[in-house]
Amino acid sequence: MSPARHAGGGAGADPSGAHELRLTGLYAGPDQVWGAVRLQPLLRTEPLTDLRLHPRLYDPDELSVVGVGPRTGYVAYIPHAFVATWTGDGSPAAAYGTQLVDPATGGPPRGIGLHFHRRMARREEKRRLRFLPLHLALEGFLGLQFGGPPIAWQEWTRRAVSRGLSPRAEAAYAGTEIPGLADALRIFEIHPGQCGMLLHVADALAAALVVPHPEDYRALHPTLLGDLYGELVHQYAQLYPAVPEFPARIDESRVYGLADLRAEVARGRAGWAEPQHLTADGLFGGEQRTVESVYRMGRFTLSRFLPPFHPDRENHVGETITDADGRLAYLKTFRLSAAQARRGHLLGRLAAHDWELDATAAALGTDRAGLTLRLDRAGFGHLLRPEILDTCRAQARTSAGRAGRTRPRP
Repeated sequence: MSPARHAGGGAGADPSGAHELRLTGLYAGPDQVWGAVRLQPLLRTEPLTDLRLHPRLYDPDELSVVGVGPRTGYVAYIPHAFVATWTGDGSPAAAYGTQLVDPATGGPPRGIGLHFHRRMARREEKRRLRFLPLHLALEGFLGLQFGGPPIAWQEWTRRAVSRGLSPRAEAAYAGTEIPGLADALRIFEIHPGQCGMLLHVADALAAALVVPHPEDYRALHPTLLGDLYGELVHQYAQLYPAVPEFPARIDESRVYGLADLRAEVARGRAGWAEPQHLTADGLFGGEQRTVESVYRMGRFTLSRFLPPFHPDRENHVGETITDADGRLAYLKTFRLSAAQARRGHLLGRLAAHDWELDATAAALGTDRAGLTLRLDRAGFGHLLRPEILDTCRAQARTSAGRAGRTRPRP
């Protein structure tokens, strides 16, 4: 796959830039816990009525191929798409409900079916846009520096210079493979006015979802089980069987009647709505993210974002729909693993120095051999010429052996 070149609707797509994610108009509700899964509902003070989302389900046994550029494609299991419907005058939009796509009939008895999509985001009618949630964001991550070295430095292979990182692949887990997630989504209560949620596994933020309207959330809540989740989320669900609950407490000394009880309940609810109860600093903590506009829908803009790729912090990729005032109408995120964040960090440093090894190594506080080995451990060793990689590996083995011989003995 390669970086997508999406055409914007209306007046065209906005240029890319660095932005913060803000939950303006949203507040937290009391969280719910099932085993290691914690779901924190997000409620809107006022739903958006001129933008609506509904799911379109695909055959889960089919492999999807998305054309994202000339002679380039994105291949993944895509269980569903989202369809956005909007109005141009601010009047309420209708949600059409779930549309099921029947599996293809006939064909050979064994094998994997293929479902072909034209682009990650594609307008179907005048005010309807079909886009592939999460895959839109992941394709942006996979397309990071996909073209490879812009200059034919002697250290890089001819294939790296001519074909870049193709093919590039990353692993993820379906929600059905996360222990406890299916039961949690089945039993968790959907609050009145709920327009989103923060999903934690072992109290690590796994994903965030925000939609325009409470009815949209009810329709899209089951699709969380078909979404993709990172390696860290899967590991935490396996290793940590349960997390503590944080129930709201009522001060009995203040309760002398029903009116007092109502006041205590209202106080507890107001406490949950305070910003400090949004346990997602890694996503909404003021980090500057690189945002690429994908499609403009009237007063709304569909975008995707990449994190700063700090190796020692949380890193989330995702996509948003915002209105003309920057208010968040839609959000969907994917948490990268530490290894994926390191790969993004290395690619970013390489691009900042035109893929010149010595300059990149100096920026990372290492030498050429150290950078070469880091690239090899990150899965990019095949981009380097074999003799350079072999030399650095031999030097590392020699240094390790010398350190072992000179180590003081007790």
